[in-house]
Amino acid sequence: MNQLFNVKNKIIVITGGTGVLGSEMTKYLADEGAHVVIMSYAIEGAHELKDEIVSKGGAASIILADVTKESDLEKAYEELKKSFGTIDVLINAAGGNMQGATITPDQTLMDSDVEALRKIIELNYIGTYLPIKTFLPLFLSNNKGSIINISSMSAERPLTRVMGYSSSKAAIDNLTQWLAVEFAQKHGEGLRVNALAPGFFLTKQNKTLLTETDGSLTARGNQIISNTPMGRFGDPNELLGAVHYLCSDASKFVTGTVLKIDGGFGAYSGV
Repeated sequence: MNQLFNVKNKIIVITGGTGVLGSEMTKYLADEGAHVVIMSYAIEGAHELKDEIVSKGGAASIILADVTKESDLEKAYEELKKSFGTIDVLINAAGGNMQGATITPDQTLMDSDVEALRKIIELNYIGTYLPIKTFLPLFLSNNKGSIINISSMSAERPLTRVMGYSSSKAAIDNLTQWLAVEFAQKHGEGLRVNALAPGFFLTKQNKTLLTETDGSLTARGNQIISNTPMGRFGDPNELLGAVHYLCSDASKFVTGTVLKIDGGFGAYSGV
């Protein structure tokens, strides 16, 4: 195997590992020979995912933790330290959105819910910051590793409606760049921090927002496709090449970047 892209036997922790995108990453990296640690706040789906990986000869573990709760993450840290001593990669795939932090076309800012906004910022931003902070000593034992955050195309170009989500993902971009500098200067060149910015991927969560029951596009779906030069939605497995690259030594001089996987959406002005 080409060692440049080799992830065999790497210990890779994936928060939100049972989510739509997180589970795709988890299964792929296990297939590539990594030992994946599925971190989820709920047991539902975690054992099924682990069993699927193990049945194919892969290596997987489960740690139950809420990424917004420091006490949960401290327990997770102790489990990781006891089981592995160190980790090689942390993928912060936990995140999401909710009503109240969105402004629909028939609403105004006055209809927003500050508590919902707090929850979204806590989930997306604090839920990325806290695992990095808590698990940092596991990287420092070798002074190397890769941290991969999940941004969004709405971080750079705020989308209508998703106010809270866009704001929290913009903060992820800033945190990624800040930590890349902080870690390189204080802990050496071996510890890298980057982010992926997925474009529009059709999933169970957004299918009703983007497509009609007959499979045709909704008005919002049409807006997205008309502003995506490739003219289609992404498939979750199209994130995997970028994930593999950032997990491996192929990207060992790459830090502080936000890598877009968006079919050209971010490059298109609409004209």
